[in-house]
Amino acid sequence: MLDTSSAFPPVGLALRDPATRKIVRTLGDAARVLMRDWPRNDGDEYIAAVKACVDAIGGKLAPEQFREVFLRAADEAGIVTLNVVQKRVRARRPHQPSTVRR
Repeated sequence: MLDTSSAFPPVGLALRDPATRKIVRTLGDAARVLMRDWPRNDGDEYIAAVKACVDAIGGKLAPEQFREVFLRAADEAGIVTLNVVQKRVRARRPHQPSTVRR
């Protein structure tokens, strides 16, 4: 079973120029960036990242392990990466009207 929705800690990417930024959160996001947006497709780390992405989508590699390979490929290609900090939002209880006593 293929799983492109598996998530890992998000990675921010600055591709080509500062105006092109992406946040990669899932294996599907990573596959799209590797195939469509990567500046070089001939590096050893890039090839390793593509293979690792296929393995992770196929369930043979944990998404977190893929993320490490992906970061090495970004470094090889000169892509600036940022760890994206996700703010946790506490769920709020639905507002319940107070009872008015008369």
